Amino acid sequence: MTIMSLDALAAGLPASSRLIGLDPGSKTVGVALSDPSRMVASPTEHLKRGKFRDLAARLEALVKTEEVGGLVVGLPLNMDGSEGPSAQSARQFAENLAARLEIPVALWDERLSTAAVERTLIDADLSRRRRAEVVDKLAAAYILQGALDYLAR
Repeated sequence: MTIMSLDALAAGLPASSRLIGLDPGSKTVGVALSDPSRMVASPTEHLKRGKFRDLAARLEALVKTEEVGGLVVGLPLNMDGSEGPSAQSARQFAENLAARLEIPVALWDERLSTAAVERTLIDADLSRRRRAEVVDKLAAAYILQGALDYLAR
């Protein structure tokens, strides 16, 4: 499979298949899962970024057990819309997943998603340690929810 637009991904999905949202960071990858109606994104887990095959195997298992039809990978664009090293890394990660998992993959602009989640967690008075434990999967849910909201329009 190749990377496609979010509209193209949605057009080819079976009616009740879920989507997985991913927030790929340098050390961990946040994972979120939509409900079968693709209205709500829920944080699921965060995976340590080690060997790609181990990470892909975990995602492959999640795709099978949760009846996932596609992936939405966060693309951290620069504020001017250009792609820096982080965006290039996320794009390569998405391409590798598309080839390995053989399901549709779309990229979604995730500018400031982690910052927005961090602000919310600080406002909720979570300790720095607790924020570090949950920020990746919450950022993945934030990314996926943005994509779901776009598709619902």
